[in-house]
Amino acid sequence: MTLQPSSRLYNGEKMGKLLKQQRRGKGSGAYRAPSHRYYANLEYRKYDAVEKQSGIRGQVLGFVDDPARGALLMEVALANGERIILLAPEGAHVGSWVGLGMEADYSLGGVYPLVRMPDGSMVFNIELQPGDGGKLVRAPGAYATIVSREKDYVYVKLPSKKVVSLPAMCRAQFGVVCGGGRLEKPLMKAGANFYKKHAQNRRWPVNRGVKMCAYTHPFGGKQHHKGRSSTIGRGAPPGRKVGHIAARSTGRRKTRTDSQ
Repeated sequence: MTLQPSSRLYNGEKMGKLLKQQRRGKGSGAYRAPSHRYYANLEYRKYDAVEKQSGIRGQVLGFVDDPARGALLMEVALANGERIILLAPEGAHVGSWVGLGMEADYSLGGVYPLVRMPDGSMVFNIELQPGDGGKLVRAPGAYATIVSREKDYVYVKLPSKKVVSLPAMCRAQFGVVCGGGRLEKPLMKAGANFYKKHAQNRRWPVNRGVKMCAYTHPFGGKQHHKGRSSTIGRGAPPGRKVGHIAARSTGRRKTRTDSQ
């Protein structure tokens, strides 16, 4: 009887275990997001002729605390019998009315094309292309500002202060995302942070790499320091991609007084 070599053997030598960042990149169950707990796939309704040409009205039925995101969701019943899920704005309440479409009345949380919004409006959950369901500005307390318009494009100032040009028929919600100041409340104890991270299976606690073993982290195995530069290229393998990834510069920024 011939024994087959173990899968952990390579050229007669025992292989080491995968690094933590390799396991995370592979997407094993221990690091996969618990999407089965998420309430809904947040996106707008199909961009049909009802929204493009006229409009439709809906009423807020209630709010949902979805573990997939920090802001609340609101369930809206439309006049045609549909029920949709939208990102809740600040100031919305049960029973308030929400408009959707080109000719709908203005309301907090309403969904309108950018061409319909006046300059200076605060908007969120913005589409990059008409009909993609909403991609930009969805964090709690975030909002973008409509700056100007030119022909078939609208210029929008994002929370990062960057101004982007988007097609005028892209949809967005009117107002500010609810949940602003969510991070201002202190957690007070580690147990509260544990349940907060557990909701989305986030990596926590995060230990320093220099305190780990060599097979666990590229910075591990040393006594007091990394032993190498923490800057790594974009094309590095997953087992090495830690530290400053594709950094343009590191360390303190040199000022005019420092150079003199």
